[in-house]
Amino acid sequence: MAARKKSEKNPKRYFTIEEANKALPLVRAIVSDIVAKYAAVSERKSRLDQIRESRSTHGRGRSDLYGEELAQVEEELDREIAQLQEYIDELETIGVELKDISRGLVDFLGKIDGRDVYLCWLLGEEEVSHWHELEAGFAGRQSLLANSPAGSGSEHPDAGDTAESGED
Repeated sequence: MAARKKSEKNPKRYFTIEEANKALPLVRAIVSDIVAKYAAVSERKSRLDQIRESRSTHGRGRSDLYGEELAQVEEELDREIAQLQEYIDELETIGVELKDISRGLVDFLGKIDGRDVYLCWLLGEEEVSHWHELEAGFAGRQSLLANSPAGSGSEHPDAGDTAESGED
């Protein structure tokens, strides 16, 4: 399961490092919920696969033994997936992009030296302390300490803006 693309309801939001770190307590709570819920969904999907396999292995006559459990697990899975999507939607509303659902990796859109970059945070880290180019991904993460002027948030040209100017 991956996060949906930004919709028109949630235009791009640029974060300074300071703003990203200020949002981190809420983001951390949501991401923790996402990672836990994703693990539960994965486990439930595995259980569902086992039940389906048992039904097909034991033939038609015994499939009724698994029918009720199958329906229950499918129902629980649907609820878990809906809850997971609500958590992801919460992140999108804040302006944070979920990049890796199993590890809890998120990006905050920001600017360094006048160019768009991602301020990168991984569940378990104390603060937003890394960044990467838009196309670089996790492997391209660099320490914000190497860019201390941008790290302070003072270089951010749109510090007060929460949405793009509308120019494309």
